[in-house]
Amino acid sequence: MKNLIYRVVLLGFSAALLAGNASVANNKVPSRSSTTLASTKTEEFISRGTEPFWNVTVSKNGIVYSSPDAKKQTFPDVAPIKAAGRPADLVRVYPLKGRTNSMLIIKKVSVCSDGMSEKQYPYSATFILGNTVLEGCAEKK
Repeated sequence: MKNLIYRVVLLGFSAALLAGNASVANNKVPSRSSTTLASTKTEEFISRGTEPFWNVTVSKNGIVYSSPDAKKQTFPDVAPIKAAGRPADLVRVYPLKGRTNSMLIIKKVSVCSDGMSEKQYPYSATFILGNTVLEGCAEKK
């Protein structure tokens, strides 16, 4: 039930994001504005998940997706979109340039577990690449 609620919220957030930001809906990367994080410094994150194993790294060099089952893909670095009326560190949405309906969502949580180790992460991560949705955890590099 929790997973269903999370997916419904994610779908609603994605729809609101696309409806409210024409540049994302038109497949353009949003410029750094009031909807992006205030800092001009790129915060670096590493997101990972298990079953299937995947990894997304966010850095000034770009957003890099890799998985043992898929070809490594690199997307340009973009300023994340933040949730309106929320602290900048709460939710970050990184649209993937050149890919329709594709994004990385990093959300601050009390604890995220990867299910394989005892390591606890401060962020959850959802990676959407076309029709593929992957869930995992994230931390700052």
